[in-house]
Amino acid sequence: MESTNAAAFFDLDKTVIAKASMVAFGRPFYRAGLLPRTVLIRALWGQVVYQRMGASAKRIERMRHVVLRVTKGWDQAIVQQVVSDSLHDVIDPIVYDEALQLIRWHQSEGRKVFIVSASTEELVAPLGRYLGVDEVIATRAQVDADGKYAGAIEIYAYGPNKALLMKQAAQRDGIDLDASYAYSDSATDLPMLETVGHPVVVNGDRELLRVARQRGWEEQVFTHQVRLRDRVHMPTPRQTAAIGGGVFGVAGAAVGAWIWFRKTRHA
Repeated sequence: MESTNAAAFFDLDKTVIAKASMVAFGRPFYRAGLLPRTVLIRALWGQVVYQRMGASAKRIERMRHVVLRVTKGWDQAIVQQVVSDSLHDVIDPIVYDEALQLIRWHQSEGRKVFIVSASTEELVAPLGRYLGVDEVIATRAQVDADGKYAGAIEIYAYGPNKALLMKQAAQRDGIDLDASYAYSDSATDLPMLETVGHPVVVNGDRELLRVARQRGWEEQVFTHQVRLRDRVHMPTPRQTAAIGGGVFGVAGAAVGAWIWFRKTRHA
């Protein structure tokens, strides 16, 4: 095993899992009564468009405000229970085998592995435990005294904030970022990729591929989805210490994608 103070940072959607997490958990949230059927259908269609067209930072910010409105008043405990009950069925079929192999390889080389996602802690933390990563960095929402989302964010793990949170974790743990790796599919994660010495583009969008080729960054394509239960010799998931958590979450973000699509279509 290599002795190193380096780490590996993985984006989540389209990097570790094949489908946007917000789409994957849309139906469980509908079944739990958090989303009406009409909103679910529109959200899923909007997310298809969003996945194909991509989103600028401005559009993502617009989505974020929509999500805060949609999820305000949701009970955090109910959200956590829905994710816990449906995690296996939702995530198990859509994990990229290539990502799993890289996660295990980095850990075998002595590197700490992080998932870094703008999605909710209620989603990302249990998913991180399920995948056996060491830690997650995610968005954190404000929760009121009754345990309900207050419609505001404490920590937003998106864009430049991802890089900032990675640097804070590196300082805390003595991680050498120049010797570390980062993986992402989206140009919105350029700050994340620029933070490490070994940026890797996975299933990159058009803008990220353009930048990667200008800078000579490594490119990879993940295509093989695998069921974790079909894998042998999978390590027991380590205890996940979550840095973040939040409300840029799951079906609510898909709602934001649909609303953004409708607005931009008729602009």
